[in-house]
Parts: sequence; structure tokens; C-alpha cells
Amino acid sequence: MSVYPPVMPDAARIYLDHAATTPMLPQAVTAMTEGMMRWANPSSPHADGRAARAMLEDARARIGKALGWSGHIIFTSGASEAIAIALTRNIADRIVTSPVEHDAVLRVTPGAKRLAVGADGVVVPDASDAAVQAIQHVNNETGVIQPLAAIPHLFADCAQSAGKLPLPDADMIAISAHKFGGPPGIGALLVKDLTQLRPSGGQEQGYRAGTENLPAVLAMAAALESPRDWMDAAARLRADLDAAITDAGGEVVAADSHRIATIASYRMPGISARAQLIRFDMAGISVSAGSACSSGTLKASHVLTAMGWDAAAAGEVVRVSFGPHTGADDIARFMAAWKAIRG
Repeated sequence: MSVYPPVMPDAARIYLDHAATTPMLPQAVTAMTEGMMRWANPSSPHADGRAARAMLEDARARIGKALGWSGHIIFTSGASEAIAIALTRNIADRIVTSPVEHDAVLRVTPGAKRLAVGADGVVVPDASDAAVQAIQHVNNETGVIQPLAAIPHLFADCAQSAGKLPLPDADMIAISAHKFGGPPGIGALLVKDLTQLRPSGGQEQGYRAGTENLPAVLAMAAALESPRDWMDAAARLRADLDAAITDAGGEVVAADSHRIATIASYRMPGISARAQLIRFDMAGISVSAGSACSSGTLKASHVLTAMGWDAAAAGEVVRVSFGPHTGADDIARFMAAWKAIRG
């Protein structure tokens, strides 16, 4: 018997940190539970293994269809692993990226040329460069949608856009299930031409070793097949919140840029992000500052720094991100707390 009590959602709290992780959709929970009940190793040659392999390949095809992707799909533990495979085992001579990428990209490209980025958060790709250009489709801090058309050799980090926006035309794409309502610990690297990667041996056609996580793959497929009709409502809520923040004396990060509906960052002048996070948490509201994918500690945002923000102003920015069940009442309560914190 477990000594830990079950963790139940607190109906009194408001969750506005979906860019860090989105709670699993009911369809994904059902699919994962069923997958656990029917589990066998997909690499086993017996009847149970063959049945598991059939389910795995069916889910792979469903994921491709849901994403509009006709190339190869390599299952990984998430976007970070997909990024590492794409950028460290790429046969290309050079990798070019930008200073506003996720830490998962910057960690594996320490000596890479960095593309220019404007004060609006928009990366300036170099269409004349023959190197692989590794660029986020949607920035995880600002929500800025990057212009990825006409890049000859593109790796796109689509962790924040997959399942929400059409995928860009890219040679390789990284996705993560827990960003669109699937479970944590599962993602994929989408690859047009496998010959562009050096194989490592093992499963996934020799490009990712380790037993495939069938229950999580089934849940990822179910999450991607779920309706996305809530995105229009999210766009309206984000626009309303942008206006309310501005009217209350705040600043909208990259306000004039093309941004995804689900992510926005706001500056509260004179109040540190750390103090804001504590006060919002005490008010029952979950938001974040920058990326939540490293140690859990706050540090200066390299994204805002690259956009030209000084350290003091960047340290006053928090991120608000929406999900399928975010509503107008949530935004109203957030704004009430924002005004109370600002004083």
C-alpha cells in the first residue's frame, strides 16, 4: 500500500503555465491506461510482442496523419532528446542557430554561429547559408512565431507549436507530447531523410536505442487527435489580457510580433519576477518566469537579453500560458491579482 496520498487537482487554483506542461487530456489518460493493460515489448517475436508492435506502428501512422507529416517518426523521451539526436548526430558540417533558442538547443551547439535576432524577438534566418539552421517554430518564453519559410536546411523545434499550429516545412522537427496534452517522457523526432542522421543502433530503425514506451506513444497519438477548437478562444483571451496589462501600466513582451495564442510574457515595472511568482502562487495562480526546463531556479532570461532587454527589466517579466480549459474568469482573476501585486 502506498504511503503517499493521491494528488488531486485543486479546483480553487488557476493553472496558467501550460507552456511548461499541459495536464493530460482525458483521451490521452484513457489511451495510456489501455496501453498499460495490453503491454508487451514491441521488439519481442512472440504473439504478444507482435501485437504490441502492430499497436505501435498504428500509433506512429496516426501521429503522422494528425501532424500532416509523411516522413519518418523516431520516438524519443521528449523534445530535448529529439533535439540532441538531430543536432549531435547530423551529418551536416555545420549547425547554425539563434541566441533565443531553448536551452536544449544551446547546450548541444556551444560553438555554433548565432543568427541575428531583433528587438521584436524575430530571428533573421540566412537563406544563403548551406548549414543546418536550428530554429524554434514558437519561442517558449515570448510566444513569437518565427519565419521559417525558404530555409534550405532546417531543423525546427516545434515543442510549443505541434498540435496547435501547422508544422513548418523542415528536414527535421522535434515535438514533445506533454506540451499538447499527452504524457511526459515521450516525444518524437520527425525526419524527412534518415540518411541525414548517423545511426546509433538499437530500436527505432537503429536511430534510438531503448524499449519503445508503447502506452505513452498511444497516449501521444490520442492527444494529437483531440480537437483543437479551443485555440480561437485562447487567441481572444490573450488579446484581452494584453490590453488589460497595457491599461494597468504593464508591458507586453513582443507586443507587435506574430505570436501564438497560448503564450504571452508581461513585465510589471518595479516588481521582480521572483516576488510576482510568490504572490501569484499565494493567490492560487500558477505562472512562470522564463523556461521551466532546467533546475527550477530563476535566472536571467537569455531570450530577453538577446532581444536587448536590460537585466533589471528582464527580471520583472513573467510568462502566462493558456490551455484547453482556460476561461475568461481565469483571466479576470489573474488581472485582479496582477493589480493587487502592482499596488
